[in-house]
Formats: sequence, C-alpha cells, structure tokens
Amino acid sequence: MFLAQLPPGLSPLTTEQAQQLEELMTKLTPVQKAWVSGYLAASSQGTASVAHGTAEPAQIANFTILYGSQTGNAKHLAEELAEQAASRGMNPVLVDMADYKVNRLKTEKYVAIVVSTYGEGDPPESAIKLYDYLASKKAPKLEGCKVAVLGLGDTSYEFFGQTAIDFEDRFRNLGADTLIERVLLDVDYEDHAPGWIAGALDAFEPELKAANEAIDVSDNNVVPMFHGLAPLAASAPAKYSKKNPFPAEINQVQKITGRDSIKDIRHVEISLEDSGLTYQPGDSLGVFFENDATEVDRILALLKLDADSPITLGGESGVLREALIKDLELTQSYPGFVDKYAQAAGIEALKSLAEDKAALRAYLEDRQIYDVIDEHPGTLDAQALVDSLRKLQPRLYSIASSQHEVDEEVHLTVGVVEYNAFERAHLGGASGHLGRRVGDGDSLRVYIESNDNFRLPAQDETPVIMIGPGTGIAPFRAFLQERDAEGSGGENWLFFGNPHFTQDFLYQVELLAYLKSGLLNRLDVAFSRDQEQKVYVQDRLMEKGADVFAWLERGAHFYVCGDANRMAKDVHQALIDIVKEHGKRSTEEAEAYVESLRESRRYQRDVY
Repeated sequence: MFLAQLPPGLSPLTTEQAQQLEELMTKLTPVQKAWVSGYLAASSQGTASVAHGTAEPAQIANFTILYGSQTGNAKHLAEELAEQAASRGMNPVLVDMADYKVNRLKTEKYVAIVVSTYGEGDPPESAIKLYDYLASKKAPKLEGCKVAVLGLGDTSYEFFGQTAIDFEDRFRNLGADTLIERVLLDVDYEDHAPGWIAGALDAFEPELKAANEAIDVSDNNVVPMFHGLAPLAASAPAKYSKKNPFPAEINQVQKITGRDSIKDIRHVEISLEDSGLTYQPGDSLGVFFENDATEVDRILALLKLDADSPITLGGESGVLREALIKDLELTQSYPGFVDKYAQAAGIEALKSLAEDKAALRAYLEDRQIYDVIDEHPGTLDAQALVDSLRKLQPRLYSIASSQHEVDEEVHLTVGVVEYNAFERAHLGGASGHLGRRVGDGDSLRVYIESNDNFRLPAQDETPVIMIGPGTGIAPFRAFLQERDAEGSGGENWLFFGNPHFTQDFLYQVELLAYLKSGLLNRLDVAFSRDQEQKVYVQDRLMEKGADVFAWLERGAHFYVCGDANRMAKDVHQALIDIVKEHGKRSTEEAEAYVESLRESRRYQRDVY
C-alpha cells in the first residue's frame, strides 16, 4: 500500500510529505535505499549502533572518491568517475578534499583519488589539509584500504604530477594497497582519462560487490559506512560547459592602465544573454582563445606546409591552418613537443637537447613553440606537426563582476602578457587574444568554472579582508559589487597594489566611490615604484598588523588573489608574523592559528 493511501492516523506524515517520500524512493537504487534507511535510523537514535543490546548493524561499503582541484579539471574527472560508478551501483561518495573529515580516514576501504599538481609540485589549495594530514603523526594506519590515484599536471613544469605521486606514496606508507597503477596526465588529458576511469571501475567493482554481497539490503539492521554525504545520484549536465562552451559576444574591451604604464591591463565585458549561465563571486570564466593567424601563417611558410593540408585531430578531420589557429597549443612550450617535433623532423640538435631535462627546461623557459620552430625549422608533413602538438586548453580568469550587479554579463580583468625575446615580440595566448586581437561585437567561446573554495562568508555581517594586487583585484570587485547589491552589513577591507598610482590604480573611481559610501570601510594601497624603497601589499599588511589581527579575532575572513610564486607566499608569511606579534604566540602556535583559519574556510586563496 502506498503511504499516501494509508487511512488517516496510521501515518505521522502529511499527505504532501508522503507523496514526496514515495517520489524519492522510486528514484533510489537498493543500496541508496539502505543508506537512507541507515542514516534515518542513526540520526533518530543519535548513533549508528543498534540500541538495547541488539547486534551490531552491517555496513554497506562505500566507494569514496576524493578530489583536489585548482582549475576544475580534477573535479570534473572525479564527477565523471562518480557518475559512472553510480550507474554500476557502486555506491560512490564524492568529496572535495577541502570538505573531507580526516578522522573518517581510518574507516576507508575503497578510495579513488583524483588530484592536480599546482606549480612546482604543490598540492591545490583544497587538498592542502588532507595532504599535510597524511604526512603527519596523526594519520591512521590504513591496512585493508584499497586505493587508486589519477594525477593531473603540466609537463612544462619540472615536478609533473608530484602531488598525485605524494598522495599514493603516503597512502601506501600507511598500509594501503594500490588497486591499479597510478596514471599521470598532461593538460590534454581528455583523450586519456576515460581509460583510467574504466580501469578503476573494473578493479573496484568486484571488490565492492564482494564486500556487500552478504548484506541483505532489505534488512533494517543495515547502515552505510557514514561519511556525512549521501551516495551520489547522477545529475543532468549543464547546457554549456567546458565540453560545450557558449558562443558569447564581447560587449567591450577597454584598457584600464595609463598610457605610460609598464602594464597593459584590459577590462573585458562579455554578454551571457540567452545562455542561462549563472555564476557567483569567486567563480572563474573559462575562455577558449585563438592563436595569432599571422604567426600561424609565418610558421606554415617556414615549414613549407600547405595551409589546406588535411589532418586528423581527436578522431575528427580538418585542415592544418584552422587546427593551428583554433585547436593546438602554440604559445606555452613544454618538453613533450620538443621530443616529438625533433623525432618527426629529424633534428639532431633538438634530440640531444631533449635528453638533458635540465638543459631543456632552461631552453624553454622564455621560448614559445613559435620560437622552437623558428630556431629549428625542419621537414615534416602536416599530420606529423599536428601529432607533435597538444590540444589548446582554455584559460581561466577570475570573474570581476557580480551577476546581481551586471545581470547577463560577465567581466574580466586581463593582464596582457607581453615581452621581447629572441629578436621578436611575444604575446600570451589568451591574454593576447583578449587584449589585442578581439574587440566589441566579436565572438568568444566561454564557460563558467565554479570555485566553492573561494566564497564570501555565508553570514552577511561577517567582516572580510581582501588582498588583491594587480589583476588580483578581479574577484574582490565582484565581492564588493555583491555585498553592495545585497545590502550586506559586513565590513570590507581591501589591500591593493601595483607599480604607480597615476598609471595603475585599477578601478580607482569605483573603489573610491565604495569608500565614500561606506561599503568599503578601509582601503590600503601599495604603489611599489612611487618611492625609492619598493612597498608591496605584504608591507602594508604588516604596518596594519594590529588591526588585521583584531579583525581576525572578530571573525573576519581573509582572502588572497594573485601571483602564487611570490606575493601569496609573502602574504602568508606576513599573516603568520602578524599572529605571532599581535597575538603573542610562538611560531608554531601562529602557524597553527593560520592553519585553523584555512580549515574553517576563513583563509581562502585564488592564486595563479
């Protein structure tokens, strides 16, 4: 008998509640029904144990999928793994490493890790807590745990995939067994990831079924291995995504640095009309760009290749010139290209260089792929050139607007990468396209990349401190627009830096208006080259250390956006020093204080 048809008085549920429950139950697998049953039983009793001396309940084994992502790629692959696992009835539990409760690690039996490596072997922001915990004395023994690791990285960096290697090593050192061979994938991972996903599922599926086959899921005495998150149910994909970007129209591209500035920074406004795309402050915009057609034609002439030569890329047919402009990486150099190109073109000098990793990295440091071909033109056919190159990857830009303010638009703050080397001018791939080659009315393929690890506080009255020099101002413009539109009562303090006040004060009029209105309570600036001794945001932070610590003690959230290699590290150290000095703590205590801010999501970074 259906719940909604029970006579009055036989069910404590309202008719509407009964209908909702029945609708949910029709959509659940038997394992998911058992999970819900166990969860409700545990929550009603306050414990997962069966009271009054009855037997210990059976536990359904979960397939835990942990991901750590800097740009969203590892997250999307983990989601794909979880969706396919759900379709096989494997009871997947998908968890961002930033949200994972480390005290549950000792209960894990089946774990897949999908993690990226950031910069020179560093873990992504969201993975730091778990990464450090696994190397600490607090980490539990993991005998009986089965693990599989997929790593994403960039072979243009020396320590390619190091974070994935470290995660696997740390799990194994704690006693876990690797179920399948670790795989490390480069930026063009899309064609290779499905093979690892299929292999992982094939390896885990019999293990999970064997663990659960003795459990009668109809038995009320069954609870899940509780992780605080329900097993994943497949969800409908978004209409527009990285795999299906939206063809947006550019509304405006405007230079916002002065004529004499050493920087060329552009404010870009893009229409999202009719896309249905939505975003939150802290999210990024993925931008597919095109390579410079003039540079492509020059390379074709140098290699004596016909622009209309037929080629195959990713199983699809095309012509060489169009593929070089729209589909293949020609700006960011990497060792794999040198090796493949040298072999295909028979260039002995490059073959020798490719064998010396240190020398090769030094050679590629300032060179684009254009430069390598310039210096070593060879003879090869069109398909061989295409096979030497990796697919062009979209670039992510921190969104510089609140949708509550700009509606069906999205704004970016783009610093054009520009330098002279090897007797020619160089432009960055995406920044050159956005800053120099497109204009009002042109089309651009875009998608939204959400970032739940860089969010305004849930409580509007919570104060925030924002450190955003240069183009790092972008997400904080979005933060301020959002708090203005929402009428938030929380205090806002911004630290901004750039070389010169007269040339590089980005969004000066807007920020001063916010300061005048009271939305921006404090604004501290550091124009590094306006005085003999250079002054940076970390210096201003130290100068205001007492007030910074007082804000933190009042519950303020602390945000950093910008350069990861120097600025973010210097700001991090400054924060520790502030806590030491003004909190009267030892170095170890100050570091623990800052780490506690990170763990409670009160210290968040969007660095690149």
